[in-house]
Amino acid sequence: MAGVPSFVESLGWWAIFLFLVCVVFFRAQGTYWLGRWGRRGAEATAAAQHGRASAVAARLSGPGAEKARAFLDRWGFIGVPLSFLTVGFQTMVNASAGYMRMRWDLYTLAMIPGCIAWAAIYATLGLSLLEAFARSPWLGIGIILAVFALVFGATRLRRSAGSGARTPR
Repeated sequence: MAGVPSFVESLGWWAIFLFLVCVVFFRAQGTYWLGRWGRRGAEATAAAQHGRASAVAARLSGPGAEKARAFLDRWGFIGVPLSFLTVGFQTMVNASAGYMRMRWDLYTLAMIPGCIAWAAIYATLGLSLLEAFARSPWLGIGIILAVFALVFGATRLRRSAGSGARTPR
């Protein structure tokens, strides 16, 4: 691959994939445990016990966290690996799983397929994007803009479909 740093090229796809699996595994576990820690802050009753844990709890009581909890209530453990196919929402699902005190062993078993899928997507897309930039910076920029356009279009479509369902009669 022309233009790709030699240390990346020498690693090969499997090494990059395994590295990404480890990265997302530890990130998701950390997020899960932050959610559990935030729950402890939410349950603290004495003013002296409030602090950073209660700040995490406050973050996990917003609309994004409510959506994540509703998602987990609806899909159960299958929602954990499904969340890895999203951008941003997976963090709220992982934190909410900890906040809801989902059993750690079952959470971890449910999380592993999501980590593998996430790493495969990022390794494939990441290497493809590096190759595109190596061929032509304009090709790489075009791919990035196309992805943003697709995400923006899908988001607008979803919002317009959701708002249409709430119109009064």
